[in-house]
Amino acid sequence: MTEVFKAAIERGASDIHIKSGDVIRARVHGRLIALTQQRMTQDQVRALALKLIPREEDRERIDELTDHDCSWGLPGLGRFRINVLRQRGSLMIVMRVIPFEVPTFEDLRMPEVLKKISEYERGLVLVTGVTGSGKSSTLAAMVDHINQNMHKHVVTLENPIEFLHRDNKSSVTQRDIGTDTDSFARGLRAALRQDPDVILIGEMRDTETIDVALKAAETGHLVISTVHTENAVQTLSRLIAVFNRSDQEMIRIRLSESLRAVVSQRLLPRAEGKGRIVACEVMIVTGTIRDCIRDPARVPEIPDLVEEGREHYGSQSFDQHLLDLVREGEVSFETGKAAATNPSDFDLKINFLGESSEEGSEAGGDDMSHLFG
Repeated sequence: MTEVFKAAIERGASDIHIKSGDVIRARVHGRLIALTQQRMTQDQVRALALKLIPREEDRERIDELTDHDCSWGLPGLGRFRINVLRQRGSLMIVMRVIPFEVPTFEDLRMPEVLKKISEYERGLVLVTGVTGSGKSSTLAAMVDHINQNMHKHVVTLENPIEFLHRDNKSSVTQRDIGTDTDSFARGLRAALRQDPDVILIGEMRDTETIDVALKAAETGHLVISTVHTENAVQTLSRLIAVFNRSDQEMIRIRLSESLRAVVSQRLLPRAEGKGRIVACEVMIVTGTIRDCIRDPARVPEIPDLVEEGREHYGSQSFDQHLLDLVREGEVSFETGKAAATNPSDFDLKINFLGESSEEGSEAGGDDMSHLFG
């Protein structure tokens, strides 16, 4: 199995799927491919699960487990986030590959404004996206930027711990849900008594966690967390909808006062099949956007405000970033258009940019028309 894991990592796999009755598969650049020819038996999957589960009490009840999260490392190879589940009554294992090296914003090709966001003294910052969109890597890069440049105490609450941070200029305290503390909400309440400057919450799942996270942001801490949403407006709607209708107006007010930024991301295939690249929307919460959060009737104004604030605040919409990626040749026009929030608008903007670059070429500028077909 070590050789199989090594082969998967060398091919750039993000996930490995192991289940009885099937070959071992890996997700490479977004596609699920077969790594082996031999199919796994139930006994083989069970034996592997026993090796991957670190706690003795969890191993003892393996035949009762239906869903279990943990992490596992192999010296010299890498670390993995493990999910052991049941399907058709038998065990299955999904392993997310976690590199030893913590990624930087430069590695991830993230906008420069994320450095500024990571340096906020207080408030709530959310990184959003669907499963597998690279949220954990972005969170790790934010903690790493703080760790390398600022004298802070960072407390993380993760399920499970993924990237390992060595103390540098900052002290990083990493707590595993289920091992070091019982739940996100309980760990978050305890974190407020641990002299933190920054609190990272792996995921905001329920009203209690969201409520305590807002309290932490309101009392002078920088709180960073994730939500499974596709963009800033959807994120606001999801957080508010979690609460009872009678509480929603107050939550709007609290969000408008505490929310500092929302970074929403997607992973797209690079041009010519050279892996994947992040496309992201960045909403910096300005005074006008705060007013929009408070007033449900004005929420539809937010996307336009995000686009308008690009030059002054460093915000950007998905479509603005997609245009950049297509112009730079990182993403094909077809991929960019398919991922665009408004494909017909995207088509018009691409054509406009193409015409502008041709005019610039005639005037002695760079000819970029080949990028636009």
